[in-house]
Amino acid sequence: MPEQSCRLYLITPPRFEPRAFADTLKTALDAGDVACLQLRLKGENEALPEADTIRRAAEILMPLAQARDVAFLVNDRPDLAAELGADGVHVGQTDMSYDEARKLVGPDRIVGVTCHDSRHLAMEAGEAGADYVAFGAFYKTDTKTPISSASLELLSWWSELFELPCVAIGGITADNAAPLVRAGADFLAVSSGVWAHPRGPAEAVRAINRIMIEEGTAR
Repeated sequence: MPEQSCRLYLITPPRFEPRAFADTLKTALDAGDVACLQLRLKGENEALPEADTIRRAAEILMPLAQARDVAFLVNDRPDLAAELGADGVHVGQTDMSYDEARKLVGPDRIVGVTCHDSRHLAMEAGEAGADYVAFGAFYKTDTKTPISSASLELLSWWSELFELPCVAIGGITADNAAPLVRAGADFLAVSSGVWAHPRGPAEAVRAINRIMIEEGTAR
């Protein structure tokens, strides 16, 4: 497979039945290159689910990802990421500070930080030791209500000045991914753009990977 300058960062749907979803996940992971899978479960009004709900989903899905060399990240809960043996955690600006998350997961796990559309927040996260920064939302999304709107110029600025990987998130699909790759995103975080693809998740993964390869050669 050609070397890619940008890779797919899959995010689970906010609500699903883990055992029923497992086959769908396997189909998606087997369809093409996937760098990581973030378990992002949400209740009503964006509320965090019970810890046992996260544990059950992780116990079913994490082995599927890790067996395929796909990093498994837990959203919002570094304590559970450490407890379950996940590869890392993603934290938002209102969830927990990077320093607190790092103390909980230890030095060897991934800690990624949401930085919205803020250069300042991204530089702070990078200086603190984050493994990646996430910018968004780049497009309208039905997965969650975005609190910021990020520009392609932000990705270009970051990629030109910093080596720390950046993740683009928010409403990304195979139809709108190309400009983000060209602008310098290291990863594209995609949820409904894969799971709700009209031809199925596997075709979405294949299509996004094709775009990453085609557009990445021009970077």
